Amino acid sequence: MSNNNTDREVIVSIKHVDISFGSGAKKFVAVKDANFDIYKGETFALVGESGSGKTTLGRAIMRINPCSAGEILFEGKRISGNISAEEDRNVVRSIQMIFQDPAASLNERATIDYCISEGLYNFHLYKDEQERVAKVDRALKEVGLLPEHKSRYPHEFSGGQRQRVGIARAMIMEPKFIVADEPISALDVSIRAQVLNLMNKLKKEKDLTYLFIAHDLSVVRFVSDRIAVIHLGEIVEIAEAETLFEYPLHPYTISLLSAVPMPDPLIEKNRKHIVYDPSVLDQSGEPREMREVRPGHFVHCTEKEFEGYCQKAAQLEKEKGKA
Repeated sequence: MSNNNTDREVIVSIKHVDISFGSGAKKFVAVKDANFDIYKGETFALVGESGSGKTTLGRAIMRINPCSAGEILFEGKRISGNISAEEDRNVVRSIQMIFQDPAASLNERATIDYCISEGLYNFHLYKDEQERVAKVDRALKEVGLLPEHKSRYPHEFSGGQRQRVGIARAMIMEPKFIVADEPISALDVSIRAQVLNLMNKLKKEKDLTYLFIAHDLSVVRFVSDRIAVIHLGEIVEIAEAETLFEYPLHPYTISLLSAVPMPDPLIEKNRKHIVYDPSVLDQSGEPREMREVRPGHFVHCTEKEFEGYCQKAAQLEKEKGKA
């Protein structure tokens, strides 16, 4: 996929990736021909409804799900398929995951000290016990918890605190890239902003790059630099966050945006929810691919649809210009 951001360093590259489960008649293709780059230092959001393939793709980057076609590159090196044990260790250390459910992703029988130190033990990233304890204390302070919390167990914490422990566990490995899989969807609304602000703070301090997986577009708008919309395993649109909200082109993106709740009750009352209807797409059977409609704004479409999207984008810009 061509990009006009050639001066930016690509940290993760997804090239023609398919991910399938089962075989023969029972084969299910969860992700089809995914293509995108994630630039160093950005928050790239992957958005779609439940079952669209978001987490499957995130887990493929983590080397949990194998790719059935295509390849995934990290810092220019292929990390999908068979790689050496040394490269595998490097991926495990450099790419960390923040999970959706903080209760399920922490070992209930282990203390917080052990939960956070697990990566340090596995990779022996400390000289002595004193250094390990100092690293754990620092990680806890960074996420707004106290060093004296070390001796407690996960069930003694609230959901928001447990997610902070999960973030500390990822950060202590000093990763370069983090896959955040719906990190706030299991939390109370009042806690969500705190966790998002914490993730943003750590991103700036530690020069991190995030893949932020979510189904809630209203959250994504405020945390991400660019957004990819995924529907039934296919990436249908990629654009910068504000561009996607101002100029949505693909019918599925428009449908998703129409479902975002508005804080103004009058607007919310009079708003129409748009139901996605795939029959409005070109049914000619012509192959679809990601095409650049405007600079940095890609839509998955046929040649015929591409012309329509170009006209629509020009029309939207004209309308916004008048307003």
